Amino acid sequence: MRTNTESHRHLAGMLVGMLACGVFCCTAAGAGPAKIRIEVSQQRPEVTCLSWDTEGGSRVESNLLRTPHTMRLRMQSADPGKTGDGITLRSVDAKPGVTIFRLAAPGTELSWSVAPAPDAISMQISQENDAKNADGLIELIIPFDPRVTPTTVLPSVWNEDGTLTLPAVINAPDFGQMLFAEAGGQRLKARLEGSRTDKIVDLIVELPLSKANPSCSLKLSPIMLPAPEGLADKSMWEAARRGWVGIFQPSAKWGDQTRPFSSPPGLLGNNVISDPASCSLWFYADQSLWTPQITPEISVASLVRRTIDFWLDQRTRPTGEVICYWDYGNFLDANAGPIIAAWDYFESTGDRDWLARRIERLEFIAEFLAKRDVDNDGMIEATQSGNRGTLKQPARSCAWFDALNCGHKDGYTNAIIYRAFRCLAELEARLGRADKHAYYSGLADRLKASYAKALFNPATGWLAWWRSEDGELHDYATPIVNGLAIEYGLVSPEQGRDILGRLWKKIDEAGFKRFDLGIPPMLVPVHRSDYLLPDGLGIAQREDGTDTFGQYQNGGITAGQVLHFMAAHYVVGQPEKADMVLRAMLERQAQGKFQNGVCDAGGQGIDWTDWNGKASGYEGFLADSFRFLQAVMLREPALRDRYHRPMTANAIKP
Repeated sequence: MRTNTESHRHLAGMLVGMLACGVFCCTAAGAGPAKIRIEVSQQRPEVTCLSWDTEGGSRVESNLLRTPHTMRLRMQSADPGKTGDGITLRSVDAKPGVTIFRLAAPGTELSWSVAPAPDAISMQISQENDAKNADGLIELIIPFDPRVTPTTVLPSVWNEDGTLTLPAVINAPDFGQMLFAEAGGQRLKARLEGSRTDKIVDLIVELPLSKANPSCSLKLSPIMLPAPEGLADKSMWEAARRGWVGIFQPSAKWGDQTRPFSSPPGLLGNNVISDPASCSLWFYADQSLWTPQITPEISVASLVRRTIDFWLDQRTRPTGEVICYWDYGNFLDANAGPIIAAWDYFESTGDRDWLARRIERLEFIAEFLAKRDVDNDGMIEATQSGNRGTLKQPARSCAWFDALNCGHKDGYTNAIIYRAFRCLAELEARLGRADKHAYYSGLADRLKASYAKALFNPATGWLAWWRSEDGELHDYATPIVNGLAIEYGLVSPEQGRDILGRLWKKIDEAGFKRFDLGIPPMLVPVHRSDYLLPDGLGIAQREDGTDTFGQYQNGGITAGQVLHFMAAHYVVGQPEKADMVLRAMLERQAQGKFQNGVCDAGGQGIDWTDWNGKASGYEGFLADSFRFLQAVMLREPALRDRYHRPMTANAIKP
């Protein structure tokens, strides 16, 4: 476990100074160096600009605050009928290196100082008299702009009432992470609130000033994640580090909490004001496995546990089916995702007490999958038939690729379910439950025995995406499904090498060369009848799919899904092409080109692109885009062996 000192970059440097416009820059020595920018109004008690770049680049030039809103203090009145900030300016004292606002609030007088230092920005908020501040609580409001980047927080604690507790890491993807804490050690409460519709993210910090506790001193300082433990080749880590924490996007509280189109605070999801989705949970959990403890109090593992518990306790139906997102069911990976995430959490923490409490609930959702083997061949059949022309709105498919008509014997979800059964078997072994270990191992064995038989296409020499209920193979030359099958051992290494060779030949024939974007999930167009009808994003008007090929899930590219195709190369001992793709993607990541802020508008987000890099998605920022960075770990045999262990002869047994 890393210490706080080990986790932080050794900061040094000098204060540039306070310019006439009120801009402060702090630089810190190291690989970078880190830069912090703050602009303080000289007329109003406001911070008008706050930004940073912990890698020392030009991101600092973009304001993370949501103009025209500003960082400010307000009075949170005990009287719900009162509105407004309730604070007025008495005077401002601008000195070299510090600005001090003297303020009047109901029942008290305050001072608020804002000062940069060589290694941080410091703020102190103090009562200047003996008043008890009986009229309300002072709050610091930090209005982030998710259209710039979806800034969120990784706190030391998420409380049962939805508040969080400082210290916390403020995570601004592509800008870096800042530790936000009360310098005197007070464990301040805060809230993360937002709006998907209005593109709002507000961090609201409660400042419990009183006669007994007249001041709070807040400090914002850059941190730099150390290389994961056991990583031998650190040559790629500096390039991966900027984007690594981007995958961890705890949600703000947004939307009507009585309706499914909303989110409670603190769940890992697509982005801070987008959807949590159970089918994506394992993406984040896998990355948490490699993530060092950020500080002694802050870990991403606790976020994984909180999110697993939410899906198990609040979004699992009496049948054992886990809802995927909103109220959508019939997703097979919705049940597999939390099981894999539970393995990741236990593997990274060894939290046996949690596992003992949760094991029967994990079995409950696994049994839902087992019962979906309707023809008793080992493969888990989807409710959706996968037959042409059958996926019609408002329905969705059985998988994360929810606009694609995959169903019945689906290659993507069955590969994930196979891993989930193996992971659950190992968790059972950890608890000494030999009978359950044997049961889930048996389910995995049966699935593996029938997987390639059901999906192999002798006409192409690789696996099709799905076999529909009418018996048709739906083969779209998919690196995604074939990559998963090769990586997870559902085909032999010899067959895997042959499949990879054939797919690379197809990549060349298709003329795809933009490896900085990743690899397309399919290399031929998706037929209109195999897409979400009548007008899913990316759907073709021609039956052969050629008119929208490269758009969204009709051959569009999303960076995270290339991971298992790259990993397949490492597993079969052919790393060269995977490293070529990874290096190209790392270069693009260094430029911040895997996101363009929260869009939530069809065709505007670069969370998906066409083969030329043009936007074809809608989120703008999709957290799992950053999972391709796990390839930096999986290219090393020792780390790969740990990750794949449940699917090998080295799996833990009772």
